[in-house]
Amino acid sequence: MDKPAEMFDRDFEWDELTRFAGYSGGEATLGVVSGRRRQGKTFLLDGLARASGGFMFTATETTEADALRQFGAALAAYLDEPAPFRFADWDEAITRLLRIAVHGPTIAVIDEFPFLAKASPALPSIIQRALDPTARRGHTPVRLLLCGSSLSFMGRLLSGNAPLRGRAGLELVVPTLDYRLAARFWDITDPRTAVLTHAIVGGTPAYRREFTQGDAPAGPDDFDDWVIRAVLNPGRPLFREARYLLAEEPELHDTALYHSVLAAIAAGNAARGGIADYLGRKSTDLAHPLHVLEDIGLIRHENDAFRRNRSAYRIAEPLVTFYYAVMRPDWGDLERPGRAAAVWRRAHATFRSKVLGPHFEALCREWSRWHASPETHGGHPSRVSSGTVNDPAARTGHEVGVAVFGHDDRDAEALLAIGEAKWNEIMGLGHLRRLQHIRELLHARGTTAAEHVRLLCFSGAGFTDDLRRAAGRDSTVELVGLERLYGGE
Repeated sequence: MDKPAEMFDRDFEWDELTRFAGYSGGEATLGVVSGRRRQGKTFLLDGLARASGGFMFTATETTEADALRQFGAALAAYLDEPAPFRFADWDEAITRLLRIAVHGPTIAVIDEFPFLAKASPALPSIIQRALDPTARRGHTPVRLLLCGSSLSFMGRLLSGNAPLRGRAGLELVVPTLDYRLAARFWDITDPRTAVLTHAIVGGTPAYRREFTQGDAPAGPDDFDDWVIRAVLNPGRPLFREARYLLAEEPELHDTALYHSVLAAIAAGNAARGGIADYLGRKSTDLAHPLHVLEDIGLIRHENDAFRRNRSAYRIAEPLVTFYYAVMRPDWGDLERPGRAAAVWRRAHATFRSKVLGPHFEALCREWSRWHASPETHGGHPSRVSSGTVNDPAARTGHEVGVAVFGHDDRDAEALLAIGEAKWNEIMGLGHLRRLQHIRELLHARGTTAAEHVRLLCFSGAGFTDDLRRAAGRDSTVELVGLERLYGGE
């Protein structure tokens, strides 16, 4: 099956789906597709169903009886039956579904599957029983795909002692677009504009098509106007999107608490203790909300690169960070038309410090992990994180924004490179000396091969001539500007 011409990228996902659809076995098979909201899962599966002549049913949040009625009507329409099916229960409905592939392997998609399972908790067990080899009499080679955006629910569907564990021939997670792909998707060729835009909308495809209807910043000079007309405009969908992302999650019950936790992280409180202080709560009270937010994909929990007992929480969706840092404090003003420009002028400093700076640092870590060549680091990276290096003599700690780890000749983990990222600051010899000092501290404390650690200087504003000359003399120093971040290794 040819991928639809209007589908951007998703080559790996399309290949896996068509492989699953084309499996020649005579039995019914199961696949699971998940991913955060707005990533194009429905678009992908609809394209597959159309290309293969398959069946697709999109569930809604409703009662079991109404869901069965909707499902029966959709299945009858697909099969050109004169009247809707009247299924008494999901046993009957799934049994009928698994008999539709009379002319060979046929795709059957149930989108928003968590809605059905919420109204009918036994549904996963019913599907498991229907797929059991002892119950296959009368079944046809249906390729059943269950899809959902609730990461916590979909993650449990095939794990542990779940009924469907071991039944799936496909488990596909549809990710957000990589920052380089996102720039291509938004038709942005200027790297600076690409970073600015990605710091707000990330790599979520729907924000380009449905939410802005193709309105993208034309360049750095148009970026401020684009934020005002497309993001801070109360008449545009992006304006309330961050609030809806939280409201749509079925796992979140005390939404006020979750809003507060996200606001604390967006304000720069990465450690659990700092989040607790921000909220005026005990640190132990936050274990559950932090776990839930991580489970649904809104935050990430990252271990410190150099301290085993320290970790940091970061918001996974850029639009959510932007909302809590920039929009939420002035929400009342923003809801009144015509106030966006004034709010945006006041928020510039906050945007640079709370949103853009940390986001640029995250892009530098992503480049180091997935785009930099092994020659850049002196080895193949296995993980990239950030951390703090103690300086006992100065009684302080030095923040390291990029720490690249790989493996040495004995297959033991080794530090390959450390780096500093500055979005709006021209980097010079002072930045290099700071990295050299940190490298010396790591060597003194016995970090493996620390004297050979590469030093990475990332800047969105450029480098001084002195630093460029120093990098030319020292093979362990790498300078990474925006052009390299977006186009080179």
